[in-house]
Amino acid sequence: MADKGNARRPAGQDLEASSPDRIRNVVLVGPAGSGKTTLVEALLASAGAVPRAGSVRDGTTVTDFEDAEKAHGRSISLAVAPVVHEGIKINLIDTPGYADFVGELRAGLRAADCALFVIAANEDIDAGTRAIWRECADVSMPRAVVVTKLDQARAHYEELLAQAQAAFGEKVVPVVEPVRSGEEVTAVARLLAPDGNPDLRGPLIEAVIEESEDEGLMDRYLGGEEIAEDVLVADLERAVARATFFPVLPVCAMTGVGCTEVLDLATRGFPSPSEHPSPEVFHPEGKPADPVTCDPAGPLVAEVVKTTSDPYVGRLSLVRVFSGTLTAEQPVHVSGHSAAFFGDGSTHEDHDEDEKVGGLSHPFGRTQLGTTTVVAGDIAAVARLTRAETGDTLSAIDTPRVLKPWSLPEPLLPVAVVARSKADEDKLSQALGRLAAEDPSLRVENNPETHQLVLWTMGEAHSQVLLERLAERYSVNVDEVPVVVPLRETFGGSAKGKGRHVKQSGGHGQYAVCDIEVEPLPQGGGFEFVDKVVGGSVPRQFIPSVEKGVRAQMERGVRNGYPVVDLRVTLTDGKSHAVDSSDMAFQTAGALALREAAAATSISMLEPLDTVTVVVPDELVGPAMSDLSARRGRLLGTDKVGEDRTAIRAEVPQTELVRFAVDLRSATHGAGTFTRTFARYEPMPEEVGRTVTPRES
Repeated sequence: MADKGNARRPAGQDLEASSPDRIRNVVLVGPAGSGKTTLVEALLASAGAVPRAGSVRDGTTVTDFEDAEKAHGRSISLAVAPVVHEGIKINLIDTPGYADFVGELRAGLRAADCALFVIAANEDIDAGTRAIWRECADVSMPRAVVVTKLDQARAHYEELLAQAQAAFGEKVVPVVEPVRSGEEVTAVARLLAPDGNPDLRGPLIEAVIEESEDEGLMDRYLGGEEIAEDVLVADLERAVARATFFPVLPVCAMTGVGCTEVLDLATRGFPSPSEHPSPEVFHPEGKPADPVTCDPAGPLVAEVVKTTSDPYVGRLSLVRVFSGTLTAEQPVHVSGHSAAFFGDGSTHEDHDEDEKVGGLSHPFGRTQLGTTTVVAGDIAAVARLTRAETGDTLSAIDTPRVLKPWSLPEPLLPVAVVARSKADEDKLSQALGRLAAEDPSLRVENNPETHQLVLWTMGEAHSQVLLERLAERYSVNVDEVPVVVPLRETFGGSAKGKGRHVKQSGGHGQYAVCDIEVEPLPQGGGFEFVDKVVGGSVPRQFIPSVEKGVRAQMERGVRNGYPVVDLRVTLTDGKSHAVDSSDMAFQTAGALALREAAAATSISMLEPLDTVTVVVPDELVGPAMSDLSARRGRLLGTDKVGEDRTAIRAEVPQTELVRFAVDLRSATHGAGTFTRTFARYEPMPEEVGRTVTPRES
């Protein structure tokens, strides 16, 4: 349940930021179980915003936004918790670590100007964390590494530090070190202080001086001069803000050790929103627009980074303001143009409309702390934006703008569902529309060939959460059914067929007879209908009826219920009756003739092939290629990707790819990714074709 906008504010916290330079937007990223949410609570407690870490709401973390997170035992959605430290408002953006919820992670990265990579001392650095680091490096996002769980069994801080430097580069350097009393970490010590650990202090000073704008500083240091700590700290903070130096800070979240140092880094080293470039800006019709600056007096340009539905306060849009000032009850233009940028017209159609902003609030986990204005650079929750979807842009009505949405990996796990009852069916479409508006990583497909409703998701956990939300939020129950791959049927040889539809039941009867010859066409040949009737045995007005009946039967299939393709049908003869023949009678006769011809020859199954590109670490290339071969894949080649990864290209039948997203993640421990595009249809091996289950009509 969300508290109302007049909820009591955290003790000693004034969350009203007057200008962008008094704001820091910090996203916490890292693998599941690394302690991101616990760290957020510890930072809040350290600043006095909550009594102590883990004490909020009887064990529910302040950053939990929905009950499903308790049920699943992990964060599954983005949450924002602001805290004030030294007069600076820090919006802590907690993101899920599990790969299925990458949509929430990408939204958090979009809302932030800098990142804390949270890594547990009792775990290794996983492939997903390395990939996110590379993404942040590509856009020069300032970042730091926070090492948690120092007091846990199997903690190996020094080993993890070496891993981080190997994975992220030599500019990843500790700026404080843990101080232990026995097995317990009781404090952290500043390494730049004159009495800092000399083994670590020297390399740190050299790394900082290398980034200094004072070109003579290194000579002075090598000449034996003691460089003042405040000079080194100032150079370090400038290097952090430029994303050329990445400090490492150890933290014990449960005791609060190291939290003050993290808050100090956020306020002094991380840049304000005005120092971070804004996303690309366009006019709604698609033309590039002038860039926006983080100026509260500028034109309004804001972005919806998350959408949620709450049973008490209704729809809430989490908004990052990039330019201008957002006020309560303000009219705004809402632009959603993901289809124009990414071609995703099936689920997120382009839309433009004017709306009025409802109430504004500072999000604090489940609590909403009411406010009236939100300046550029800040993050706020907006009520009653009924048409806005995640990724949409809010701008002034007289100067509408569109921010290019952030990109997402393609959802590659299909889940076919059917409504459990007629009542569920009536509500299903609207409920899925709302889920898609909230979650850009979901793609909803009504497959016109298989007539299945398919949810394309990021993985099993993602699909499970979506189905739970359907049931719990919208009271819509669905059942999963096997995903049907759109196969094809084709004739293996030439054949003849006679269609005879003769019925007499009083009054006008039904009479139609037609003879056809069928022969397969080369792959991709389509359908040809040839009329060779002589002597008027089939009246001219009924020849199109025969063709229509043949086409209808081809759509229904002749063996397993899949469409027939690549066929030439020649009408050679037939019979008619002056009174009882009709259009429908000859349609039926045409269908019967095709079925008889199919029974007289072999029918081959065709299956769709996708071109698949799988990217894995170099050491997993062999197993990945073996797996693709086991899926009847045809290997096309490999290419190097960066220093330590390889892209494998192959053509793989779609029937073998239904569960590939799950299997690849499991086999590579999350290090493998893939993309797929349709290639063509090819004959299915006979032994495989015999196992095809007939499709229900």
